[in-house]
Amino acid sequence: MADIALTPPRRPFVARYPSVIIFIGLLALFTIGVTVLSEGFGIGVISTSFVKTLGKTLCLCLVALAMDLVWGYCGILSLGHMAFFGIGGYAIGMWLMYARTEIIVRDSLAAAPLPPTPQEISDGIAGQIFGVVGASEFPPIWAVAHSLPLQLAAVVLVPGLIALVFGWLAFRSRVTGVYLSILTQAMTLALALYLFQNDSGLRGNNGLSGLQNLPGLGHVPQSTLSVIFLWASALALGLGYLLCAWVVSGKFGSVIRAIRDDEARVRFLGYSVEAYKLFIFTFTAILAGIAGALYYPQAGIINPAELAPIASIYLAVWVAIGGRGRLYGAVIGAAFVSLLSTWFTGGQAPDINLGVYTVQWVDWWTILLGLSFVAVTLFAPRGIGGLFDLISDRRSPDRHGADLGPGTGALQEKEAEK
Repeated sequence: MADIALTPPRRPFVARYPSVIIFIGLLALFTIGVTVLSEGFGIGVISTSFVKTLGKTLCLCLVALAMDLVWGYCGILSLGHMAFFGIGGYAIGMWLMYARTEIIVRDSLAAAPLPPTPQEISDGIAGQIFGVVGASEFPPIWAVAHSLPLQLAAVVLVPGLIALVFGWLAFRSRVTGVYLSILTQAMTLALALYLFQNDSGLRGNNGLSGLQNLPGLGHVPQSTLSVIFLWASALALGLGYLLCAWVVSGKFGSVIRAIRDDEARVRFLGYSVEAYKLFIFTFTAILAGIAGALYYPQAGIINPAELAPIASIYLAVWVAIGGRGRLYGAVIGAAFVSLLSTWFTGGQAPDINLGVYTVQWVDWWTILLGLSFVAVTLFAPRGIGGLFDLISDRRSPDRHGADLGPGTGALQEKEAEK
């Protein structure tokens, strides 16, 4: 009887990608460490404001993951993903403002001789929220703002639907490269300009404020809430990293990398390039929306300036500095630049007196960031994440002009495993 070749069993996902376990383990240690050192649950070494900064940084790391997936792995340089980030913030911010204002209005009307009617309560809430823009009625966009489940659904559905429609129109027309980047930037600019108008229904330039005051939890100190949001942000980042790692693994991950490297050839091989790109674009938009929904309650305010195209450009810079095409690189880049930006722009970095001129980092930080991006692009295209490649010896084989495969230009098995 002929011997039957047995296919070796496929190893579990975590065994094939140990970096996922390492990342989640480090994230858990970081979160526990901050909790122990915080004012809310620990010994008070880390201030509440810095805990909020760390929580917001984790949210920025999540949106950087989304950017790396769509750009670093699929090759779509989107300059509009911070718009989805802002939409998620607006969606949860609407409920936060409505519920908090409702408590204030009910308390103020409680002393009235007659119990207030639902219409009086609704008019009072609308007047409190929209009086700043000269309005006293709820716009249609606030129809379900009173419902937390529906607003949480909006955090996912609205960015996803916008990305789905935009992506379907763009990808079916086979818009690629710089033209697609310009289109995403135009979409972001149009949305920001619309939100700046007072009749947009979202309070125009004033935006939504007081988001750090959670309805029904007024008795809970901010030191405690900051740690709770830190854990929520860490959980979202950990799950997001695990999900993104799963997406880029296996055949699906190979296809989107191939689309990044040679889209025409992938289409020639019979793959539906548009479907793959549309899935990645929509999926990452949803991730960005979730990150925004966790970020702005910690920031306390959101306005249309947060959706400006420059924010999405910053996002691309973070990913490039951290290392495009490496999930951990995106996280490193976002955390590094975000914390460094806080240090430079928060007045903590000492000014440098040159005699004839004093360098104030608040004014020079963006220039330093731009120079860093140029330096990384020219001298370290793998970014900070490339350092980990050197440590783990993940360098590409040096061919020295030799033919290292069964066919001309083919890759050896070891190189193909990368």
